[in-house]
Order: sequence, then C-alpha cells, then structure tokens
Amino acid sequence: MMIEYLVLISCLGFLAFLIPGPHRKYAAIIGWVFIVAYLFFDLPEYFSENNILYPIMAVLSIPFLYITIKYLLAGNTEVFHLSRAAAVAFLIYAPFTYIPDVGNLLITGVVTEVVWLLHVFNYPVTLDAWNIIAQNGFRVEIILACTGIQSIAIMLGVAAAVPTTLRQKVFAFLLVAPTIYILNLFRNVFVIMAYTGQWFPYWSDVASNGEYGYESFFWAHNVIAELLALVALILIAYGLFVLIPQLGNFADDLYQLYYGEIVHDFDRIRGKGPQNPVPAPVPEAAPASKPAGQDDDNRPPQE
Repeated sequence: MMIEYLVLISCLGFLAFLIPGPHRKYAAIIGWVFIVAYLFFDLPEYFSENNILYPIMAVLSIPFLYITIKYLLAGNTEVFHLSRAAAVAFLIYAPFTYIPDVGNLLITGVVTEVVWLLHVFNYPVTLDAWNIIAQNGFRVEIILACTGIQSIAIMLGVAAAVPTTLRQKVFAFLLVAPTIYILNLFRNVFVIMAYTGQWFPYWSDVASNGEYGYESFFWAHNVIAELLALVALILIAYGLFVLIPQLGNFADDLYQLYYGEIVHDFDRIRGKGPQNPVPAPVPEAAPASKPAGQDDDNRPPQE
C-alpha cells in the first residue's frame, strides 16, 4: 500500500538523520515531508470512521511543514532537536511495525491483559481470533495502534529532544512507558465494554458509519478515549518538564519560533508587515547529536 511506503520512507529519513553528517537536515526534511503526506493519504479512512482529530492535524501540518523545512535549511538548533525527537520516536516504534513477530508479541500481550481485566470487572468475553475480542455479537480487533506503543515512542522521543543525564533518561522511561501502557489497557477495556455493551447509541447522524451499533464505538473510541488520552499525555509531558527542565525551555523556544512565523506571515499577507523581512538570527552552534479502521464490511472495529 502507498500509505505503508510513505511511513517507511519517513522512517528511513528520520533514522538517517541520527547518523552524523552534513546530510542530516535533508534527511529530516524527507522524514517530515513523508509523514505529512501520510496524514493526507490516510484522510479517507479517518473520514470513514468519523474521526475529525487527524484531519485537523493534517491541515495544521501544512504551515508546520513549511516552517520546519525553512529552519532546517537554516540550521536552527531547536528544529534540529525537534527532528531528533521524531527520529528517536521512529527508532523505538520501527521494530514493532516492521518486524511482524515483535509487533504480534506486543499485541498478544495486550489482548491477554485486556481479557483478564474484563473478567476482573465481571465482563466475560470470548476470543474469536488471536486478537479479536467478542461479546454480545459485537467484535473488536486489537491491532498495533491499540497497544500504546505509538504514544510511548512519541513521548520518549520528546524526552530525548534535549541532552539529558543517565538519571533523567531512566526516570523519563519509568514515567512514560509503564504509565502509558497501563492507561492504554484501561482505555481498551472501556472501549470494548462501551461498544459491545452499546453504552452510547446516540446521534447516529454524526456517529454512524452505516454499521449497526457503531455509534457506541465512535463515542467511546474517537471522542471520550481520545480526549482522556490527550489529557493523560499533557500530564505526562508536564511530568517530563519537571524531570527535565531543559524541555520547558525547548518547548517555549519552539512555540516562539512557530507562532512568530505564523503571525509574521499572516501580517505580511494582510499587508501589515514588510515584504522582505529580516530573517531571524540562526545560532552558529551545531545541533546536538498514529488508527484503526475496517478493511471490509465483515471486519470488526479496531480498538
């Protein structure tokens, strides 16, 4: 599939960025361009799921990509550090997505633990296949995106954006990986119970995809779980900022850079800014070294 090739090329670009050399900024550009392309090529699937979060991200990625490429070519330290965060995230995620046995092992572990938790909550389910959980005639397929590995990789990438001590690295891992993994197990439990128990059969005009009972999956998975996951990631990010104070400065620098560029370009379009602005000074120091859908009408929703 084209989408898989886009992700692979992006992954290779970011991994090449981790290798020292003058090619790094071009490797990072390849990584960012193809990950943005992936967001747009995947839009039909998101629309079929009535998922609005990722289409919004795709639209916002256009100005982000323009500014990122501009400052990568200029050798901006903050954007190099941002690219390093993405590269480390891909380095963590790649084995699970490109080595089937590794990814399937993780999925199997999640399925086993989710089924156990459902029985703890006195909600017995059955396995229609090694990764398909069923109850009341409804089925949910657990795929790699349901394991939490993407969020873990992203947050560990964020922690690696700036230089840290060994102690900070260890505590950052302990804060991110176990927390996200455990919270994700409960997210899966909630979505499965809500969908198979039909907790939210409301507003079919908004939530339905034509499949019977999908509304409950939409509200549980695409709305409630997404919002709670966002809150959890914000809290984890705050914990990382406390643990690694340099991350707070890094985040502020990035905000000032991207927000300043957007405001400047917007003012120029409106005729309020200079047509040939003086570029921001570039530091001379060298930089330090996402969903599930349905393939056909007979497949269950993927958690």
